[in-house]
Amino acid sequence: MTKKLPLSYFQNEDTLFLSKDLLGKFLMTELNDHGVTGGMIVETEAYMAPDDKASHAYNHRRTDRTEMMYQSGGVAYVYLCYGMHHLFNIITHKLDTPHAILIRALEPTDGIDAMLKRCQKSKKSPRLTSGPALLTKALGIKNTHTGVNLTEDQIWIEDRGMTIPDDQIVRSPRVGIDYAEEYATEHWRFTIKNHPSVSRKTK
Repeated sequence: MTKKLPLSYFQNEDTLFLSKDLLGKFLMTELNDHGVTGGMIVETEAYMAPDDKASHAYNHRRTDRTEMMYQSGGVAYVYLCYGMHHLFNIITHKLDTPHAILIRALEPTDGIDAMLKRCQKSKKSPRLTSGPALLTKALGIKNTHTGVNLTEDQIWIEDRGMTIPDDQIVRSPRVGIDYAEEYATEHWRFTIKNHPSVSRKTK
């Protein structure tokens, strides 16, 4: 049975639990007359400010961009990386606690033709959505979607009754955050073991 995840799910105060539990859920969009597109989440990363030095909201930093991170869980936080890549995050926890989960990779499942068109590809591949910038391009997500309520009809998360066994989940350090000092080695990245859509192999 398919159901859309409610706001209460995202407001769970255990962001690491959510990062793991989101594996096997489905990130879906219906944007720009392309119909419904989406895929199964296979890779996530948790960011937990104010202590986490890898977070945009480290040390209670508040800017026009990061203000979205202080909202109650259940909204999108989408930002531009290097001025060109849109990265999609789910805000979690309660109001004024800036926790977020970066969705790093999906297995493409729904609306494949529309995703191929957006990515200017001709053939489906597990790599179509195997990275945070690739998946947003395929799903049509842009930084203008920051703040979107994830229980409504533009971007949402579905539970299709799939559970990933613990022995098929790998925890490892997050990608590309060497600057985060002691937080660079925290095992806050979650992947489905040996899944072909995971963005990078775990070490």
